[in-house]
Amino acid sequence: MTVEAAAVVLSRDFYARPTLDVARDLIGQVLVHATARTRTAGVIVEVEAYIGESDPACHAAPGPTTRNQPLYGEPGRAYVYLNYGMHYLMNAVTEPAGSPAAVLIRALEPVEGIELMRRRRSRLRRAGVPPLPDRALCRGPGNLARALGISLCQNRRDLTVGSLVIEEGTAPLGPLAWGPRIGIRVGSDRPWRCYVAGHPAVSRRA
Repeated sequence: MTVEAAAVVLSRDFYARPTLDVARDLIGQVLVHATARTRTAGVIVEVEAYIGESDPACHAAPGPTTRNQPLYGEPGRAYVYLNYGMHYLMNAVTEPAGSPAAVLIRALEPVEGIELMRRRRSRLRRAGVPPLPDRALCRGPGNLARALGISLCQNRRDLTVGSLVIEEGTAPLGPLAWGPRIGIRVGSDRPWRCYVAGHPAVSRRA
């Protein structure tokens, strides 16, 4: 009889580094959200970095506010916010406290709790529309938050312990690519989007 080794959760030191390094190293790790009865998880295949008050697309651009306070706090915390009143977006806070920065988790390859993800996503779909393929369940930051049941309730959660964590991944995914961030109106020229080249779960441009 073999016993599977327990998954290793990323430590706070992992996040307390330059944001672009964290962004690159988050690719291939596993985002997990567990509740009392369910567990959903996916391998991170696409992220974007947002760095400091000089980055016009970062929520820290106006300086400290009540909303962006988590960005100025300790690394390894979740920063979740409601985007355009429609979608929750999840970020992992990076760099030492006082240096506002985070990595937006943009897309996952679903690996656990896939049917639950599909039910959560299907609540907003019209009757008669074919079920979403696995690769589309967590494509895009708003979609992945819905699929994993992430909302403002998870804002400021400690990602190193508890029900919302990022675990070390094991499977090789392929070559990485960098490019401009997408879905934003300012700062889109900065090549701070990192993703697995050619992966079917990665976001697509319109």
